[in-house]
Amino acid sequence: MYKGSLEGIKVAKTSVKRVVIEIPESLRIPPSELEERLRIELALRLYEKGIASLGQARKIAGLSKWDFLELLAKERIPIHYGEEDLKEDLEVAKKLASRIRK
Repeated sequence: MYKGSLEGIKVAKTSVKRVVIEIPESLRIPPSELEERLRIELALRLYEKGIASLGQARKIAGLSKWDFLELLAKERIPIHYGEEDLKEDLEVAKKLASRIRK
């Protein structure tokens, strides 16, 4: 397990906006599940359409990265992961590896 510093790795800060929507009472979702279900459905569709990144979508859904990836697989939504994503991940991995070796 890595216990070193992640100093120097950039983390983007984002602001959050709250949106209020009206939902018909006849919707067939138990009231206790309504907010969670709508957040998940919104996150899935925004990710699927390329409007939200994986990180943004999983935060909207309120799920961990791995739980959201599992949900994408269950819903048969492909993961958006291109050559640029791979290059970025490899760069971060190289930085972390060089710090671990020190």
